[in-house]
Amino acid sequence: MEENANIQEQINQIQIIQQNLQNSAVQRQQFQLQLSEIDSALVEIDKNPKTYKIIGNIMVAMNVDDLKKELQEKQQMLNIRISTIEKQESRLREKAEEYQKEVLKGIEKKQETKKKKSAAENEHK
Repeated sequence: MEENANIQEQINQIQIIQQNLQNSAVQRQQFQLQLSEIDSALVEIDKNPKTYKIIGNIMVAMNVDDLKKELQEKQQMLNIRISTIEKQESRLREKAEEYQKEVLKGIEKKQETKKKKSAAENEHK
């Protein structure tokens, strides 16, 4: 029975990891979308001599170099966040694989025990 509880706990852990992976993927996609928007904005800044920034509900004229610097800083921050999430996802996948292997070993062990028990019962008959 303890083996069953252990296997069930590992399956629960795999499910939690899968949920975390889904959440990470959504967050990574959001960051990648923001990064794409920043990349587009940087391209547009190079084409236009006048730049504006939206602050709240108003659009304010802004120095091209200042805006470019601000966007590049955001770009760096997003790249770091995406990289961190990707590393976290990789660790989560590895952990899920470990749990899956343990679950399979537990199931195989349980099946072997059943076979041995069945064989022993058949011998006594």
